[in-house]
Amino acid sequence: MRGQHVKSFFSFMITLLGLGTLITTLIWYKLDSNHEEPHRPPPQKKHAPTLSEICKACKEIIDKVHQRYNQTWKKNEKNYLRFRDNLRVKCNGFDNAIITQNNTPLGSNIVYSGEKKRTLQVKLDFFDLFSKENPFSNKKWDTCSVVGNGGILSESSCGKMIDSADLVIRCNLPPLENGYEKDVGIKTSLVTANPTIFFNKYGALAGRRLPFVESLRKYGNSLLLLPAFSFGMNTAVCQRAAYTIQDFKSPIQPVFFNPQYLDSLAQFWRSEGLKEARLSTGLIMVSMALELCENVHLYGFWPFSNHPYGLYTLTNHYYDDVPPKTVFHSMPAEFDHLLQLHTEGVLRLHLGDCKSDEK
Repeated sequence: MRGQHVKSFFSFMITLLGLGTLITTLIWYKLDSNHEEPHRPPPQKKHAPTLSEICKACKEIIDKVHQRYNQTWKKNEKNYLRFRDNLRVKCNGFDNAIITQNNTPLGSNIVYSGEKKRTLQVKLDFFDLFSKENPFSNKKWDTCSVVGNGGILSESSCGKMIDSADLVIRCNLPPLENGYEKDVGIKTSLVTANPTIFFNKYGALAGRRLPFVESLRKYGNSLLLLPAFSFGMNTAVCQRAAYTIQDFKSPIQPVFFNPQYLDSLAQFWRSEGLKEARLSTGLIMVSMALELCENVHLYGFWPFSNHPYGLYTLTNHYYDDVPPKTVFHSMPAEFDHLLQLHTEGVLRLHLGDCKSDEK
């Protein structure tokens, strides 16, 4: 009898141990999954919503799109040249968008674009990280794809059209794999990185750095544009990102935004009637592209929760539905300016599915 109790006790303990192991495994799996690339969200249901399901801010802009957006778009060379030349005179992103050892010499003072009272004297540690020459000098691109991360790209089949451009610009280290290739492509010439990604996803690069380096592989030998001198909190982590890339011999090439260029660009857009605290990364990259490329095509630039044609509900990004932070940026106002440039034939907005959308 006693032996039977002992046997039952051991059976109970083995079962309990197995259950504990299973729970522990599930917990570690859950924690570890937070560091993985985001999985593709389920396909969006493309059905027309009721009027109550259409966001209030969307109705006015959708009506405006139906009136002004032309899918059989044609470039207006005169308007394009006038706008580009105005950008070059006031901002000169071709020469000034990126810090180089020529435009920011050793010993000079950098004034932060987001904190005017903060400065940094260029010492050897940073100077050695600056590009030795302008990566855009003596180059000219015919077509340029600037890829936003809007949910309008989901199920769009725009990947081939995006990748067909001579220069492809992407924003904030977006996912390109796990089935996204069909909609957003894989080719990358230049990609930006918001420093919050380093803090939130890679522990500010203070610990293990290999996961960060591995995440950059999909961007090949593209330029990685870092805003090290927008706010003081970004400087050290952007420097660590550049050091990490060098230490691991990653082919991607880190370069730094020039805060003087960002200031001049903000003044330019204010003169165009855009009133907001800070320009979005997307609008900054569109501005650069208009100086660098003869034909600028925009994808994923639609900051609204309903599709302009099908009216069906969209996620905020093509890879997640995290709501936007509206403290700094005014995305609807920016889009209105981009729509106006599309109407004037300065650049080409793509708002439809690319399988039926003419280039």
